[in-house]
Amino acid sequence: MLDDFLVRAALAGVGTALAAAPLGCFVVWRRMAFFGDATAHATLLGVALALALDISIFAGAAALALIVGLTVDRMAGPRLSGDTALGVLSHASLAAGLVAVSFLSGVPVDLSGYLFGDILAVSRTDLAVIWGGAAGVLALIAWRWSALLTATVAEDLAIASGLSPERDRTILTVTLAVAIAVAIKAVGVLLIAALLVIPAAAARAVARTPEGMAGLAIVIGCASALAGLQASLMFDTPAGPSMVCAAAAVFAVSRGAAALREARG
Repeated sequence: MLDDFLVRAALAGVGTALAAAPLGCFVVWRRMAFFGDATAHATLLGVALALALDISIFAGAAALALIVGLTVDRMAGPRLSGDTALGVLSHASLAAGLVAVSFLSGVPVDLSGYLFGDILAVSRTDLAVIWGGAAGVLALIAWRWSALLTATVAEDLAIASGLSPERDRTILTVTLAVAIAVAIKAVGVLLIAALLVIPAAAARAVARTPEGMAGLAIVIGCASALAGLQASLMFDTPAGPSMVCAAAAVFAVSRGAAALREARG
């Protein structure tokens, strides 16, 4: 079954959605969309370093995403706002990644594939990495769900309950780095943040509980991945961007449904 590239692509899309969608809920709740974008941009530099050092691309991408995420968390303060730190590191790391790739002489680099994804070319090894990463992300979120949710909704309540919001923020950063590294093959560096945010935002418009939002985000993410692949085959469009467009269409429908429900009272 895994000899069929379409089956591998579908499994890769679903695995990516499983990793990104529930984590995207915390990105939406914490208003971290730009944070996700910045850490995603950093992965291109991680890819370049991994190719230069002949190590796992997943490891290189996850390491750089984690470094940038933790650096932003430490840089933000009274003299430098969080969004400014994100802006600096986001564009600087992306530019550094593009420059680093240009120095990789003798190493075949599909820059378009890393920027926009190449899900139709996933291998069995890629599938193992994607599903292994997705399992790790889901396990970590399930383990820390209550603590992460409390620290997100009411930081003072989390502290009063004996929790450490700073520790949970670090756990969230680590999980985000893994999810971003997992998603590179599917949607590329430039579209990873969209796959994190859009399914969660679409689910938020109709879900009534945090758990319901996370579950619905997973359904929307998986459905968008499969619908995007189908559209890519039908219309000969890039698979990664087609997946994001499918998710955006679901978001538009969900927002319309929410607006209609509010209008009816």
